[in-house]
Amino acid sequence: MPGTTDAQAPLPAIDGWFALDDAGRPHLLAGKCTTCGTYVFPPRSTNCPNPACDGDDLEQVAMSRRGTLWSYTENQYAPPPPYPAPDPFEPFAVAAVELADEGIIVLGKVVEGTLAADLRVGMEMELTTMPLYTDEDGFVRTVHAWRIAS
Repeated sequence: MPGTTDAQAPLPAIDGWFALDDAGRPHLLAGKCTTCGTYVFPPRSTNCPNPACDGDDLEQVAMSRRGTLWSYTENQYAPPPPYPAPDPFEPFAVAAVELADEGIIVLGKVVEGTLAADLRVGMEMELTTMPLYTDEDGFVRTVHAWRIAS
């Protein structure tokens, strides 16, 4: 994705939070402590967040693509500037998904067309991406998102 000159090609809204595998599927990227194995998202390369660990080096790793819906809500109001919001604003669901293998809960938007009424705690969710906005140069900027696993 990065490095392209095609203004129609999607680019991440924030570099380094997800990457695509060889099959084009997204994976969230995390920092993983080389001392205790604790994961941190968004990723960083230093300072383990585990208070019981004095490790300082975190390696970048791909996390699981599926997890369990831990909690959710529906955003009924447009975010204030400088955050992008469509006009007219459409409510959207936000999911907290637990990745059991990593022992971490990751927040993200739920794909358009899915409302909070469609979600149930405990259901399986799958990582995907979705457009967030088009920048001033015409590039579509994408973010990680959750969808109900099929």
